[in-house]
Amino acid sequence: VLALIAFICIETIMECSPCEGLYFFEFVSCSALVVTGVLLLMFSLNLHTRIPQINWNLTDLVNTGLSTFFFFIASVVLAALNHKTGAEIAAVIFGFLAMAVYAVNTYLAIKKWRMNRQQNSRQTSDYIRARTESREVDHRPEIQRLDA
Repeated sequence: VLALIAFICIETIMECSPCEGLYFFEFVSCSALVVTGVLLLMFSLNLHTRIPQINWNLTDLVNTGLSTFFFFIASVVLAALNHKTGAEIAAVIFGFLAMAVYAVNTYLAIKKWRMNRQQNSRQTSDYIRARTESREVDHRPEIQRLDA
């Protein structure tokens, strides 16, 4: 929502003399809005379960991390190059707010990714241990040899 508001603020600006900062901020806010919207739609409709080949936790982590970084850069550049108009100031404020929300989401995505990675390694080690124990027939008294 904050990325959408920042994008709307930047679109209301009618004239600029060095427009590079404005164009970069516009690109970042629009890109973050589209990519995050697509991921939100996929997660909400459980479409991500149909494509198990993609690590969706890592995808979310990369999206939020890059959005945080680029919103920070775009907001700093726009703050340095703005002309103190109301729309530019509002866009900078909403850009920094969006960056903060993406940063919190990045922190949560890192925690989720680490927890999921630990669960997968624990499941793998349990599987390996179970396979190793099933091969040790001599140590299991419940299995009797047929030749005895």
